[in-house]
Amino acid sequence: MTTTISVINQKGGVGKTTTVINLAASLSIMGQTNLVIDLDPQGNATTGSGINNAAVVSSTYDVLINGMVVADAKIAVDASGYDLLPANVDLSGAEVELMDIPSREHRLRNALESCSRSYDYIIIDCPPSLSLLTLTGLVAANGVIIPMQCEYYALEGLTALIGTISRITNRLNSELEIKGIVRTMFDPRNRLANEVSDDLVDHFGDLVFSTIIPRNVRLAEAPSYGLPIMYYDKQSRGARAHLALAGELVKRLESGD
Repeated sequence: MTTTISVINQKGGVGKTTTVINLAASLSIMGQTNLVIDLDPQGNATTGSGINNAAVVSSTYDVLINGMVVADAKIAVDASGYDLLPANVDLSGAEVELMDIPSREHRLRNALESCSRSYDYIIIDCPPSLSLLTLTGLVAANGVIIPMQCEYYALEGLTALIGTISRITNRLNSELEIKGIVRTMFDPRNRLANEVSDDLVDHFGDLVFSTIIPRNVRLAEAPSYGLPIMYYDKQSRGARAHLALAGELVKRLESGD
């Protein structure tokens, strides 16, 4: 059975797309087949995978709005070991166009039925907002990963996001559940970061992944080269952390936690 995971945080700049790209690449190294879906109009998962989104011919927009089959729109990102459903500027207009489409919330979920048996994991990079596109990503998924920085107000925003996910679970997608919260861009020298990290574990317990993604220069550089961190610098702390995160996720799913 395919595990479909939406990676979401309504706050931008928390390492959401970095988590998507490097989690997919890490799972690929572990022998899993993966599809990354760029559902963010900014198209960072596309460019971060080494694809020029200005040159993309078929995209997530075509699947959502024009009913294109995913298999016809995806791109094989051989250097990173996963397939990609890319995004380009067309996706910016999808919000308005989706309003006129019946069962718009289920549009992506229905589209993925045709390819669900082709992959072990489908990982969706949602926009950094609680928009209609994000809603389609959550309805299409059976799991959610929430990346977050350990900063002031982070717990407040996280509580609101979890409430939104709970409402979607109750009303639109009973299969949806949070698979974990991952602490990103973490600097252990920062006292506030450590305090928020401790509060996070106190509030959410085992929901928080043990693996922490560090603030790392090499990890920040990798997207500009269109590569996941493990193919840019496999010895870096960022590479080791994402491989550990992938392993922890697989174990968590296998144990049913």
